[in-house]
Amino acid sequence: MEYRQLGRSGFTVPALSFGTATFGGGNDFFKAWGDTDAGAAAHLVDICLDQGVTMFDSSDVYSKGLAEEVLGSAIKGKRNRVILSTKGTFRFSDEPNDVGASRHHLISAVEGSLRRLGTDYIDVFQLHGFDAFTPVEETLHTLDGLVRAGKIRYIGCSNFSGWQLMKSLAVSDRDRLVRHVVHQAYYSLIGRDYESELMPLGLDQGVSLSVWSPLGWGRLTGKIRRGTALPEVSRLHKTSEEGPPVSDELLFDVVDVLDQIAADTGKTVPQIALNWLLLRPTVATVIIGARNETQLKDNIGALGWRLSHEQVTRLDEASSTPKAYPYWHQDIWGVAGTKRHIATDLGNQQLGD
Repeated sequence: MEYRQLGRSGFTVPALSFGTATFGGGNDFFKAWGDTDAGAAAHLVDICLDQGVTMFDSSDVYSKGLAEEVLGSAIKGKRNRVILSTKGTFRFSDEPNDVGASRHHLISAVEGSLRRLGTDYIDVFQLHGFDAFTPVEETLHTLDGLVRAGKIRYIGCSNFSGWQLMKSLAVSDRDRLVRHVVHQAYYSLIGRDYESELMPLGLDQGVSLSVWSPLGWGRLTGKIRRGTALPEVSRLHKTSEEGPPVSDELLFDVVDVLDQIAADTGKTVPQIALNWLLLRPTVATVIIGARNETQLKDNIGALGWRLSHEQVTRLDEASSTPKAYPYWHQDIWGVAGTKRHIATDLGNQQLGD
């Protein structure tokens, strides 16, 4: 297993981590992802640990806390071998203050996650979304206090825009508070918006990326082809409208190239899609999910080899889409350092530097 530094911290995490949205199946939305119980979860956790996948990601809203409970049960007696990452801020109950990034809710959310996970500390706690109603100062001072209390060790965010993350970092620097070291964001071959603003920000500010839904909300599993119906077992039947949008034209253009590279390399479509992400700048860890042992082992097979420069270029070209302003303008006219920085980083990744 390859370990990578998490932002501007001394903490390292495995290049692949395991997402637990499939644990519990506490409502119709999450049942479409999976309904792994405690016994099956313990088996998957053991496989992960045997392969060096030691980081497990969850959230308090995954099946309304049930995913954290199942994960807590699965790691019982193994806490010293695992890295726990979880998230809070989305609405957890009908109680008026049980939402957001206020001091009231964050302390309550962290205490609840600690209890459900059966631990006295969380390695990485992330704000699941940006709260525009709570002052950033209140949020960050609260997180700083939780770190000082030993209840969480590192902080991050998820689904932030560039200005929201940059404002948070500026407040942390000004007030000498703990700083976000990771941004958990959507990024895949069929969803490359992250590259326009958040990737340059991450490079400049030392914020790593933890990738969620690296297979494009289940579209890059290798089961979806041009001119064929969705497979009988697919979460897309129930959750396609809640996930990231993607045109059929883009999807099938990318899948065509993935199929060609799969034939050339003997690797599976998911392994190639994950390997492409592992070569991108700022990526510290890619969160994989699996309903069963077969899916898990296939995803872990994304490690231990590298796509060639020519194969990466083919995937880049197939997955490229027009950028929003001002990014298309910056690509044409250039922005001092930004394009060179990313291009250099990409080149270094390819060379293994």
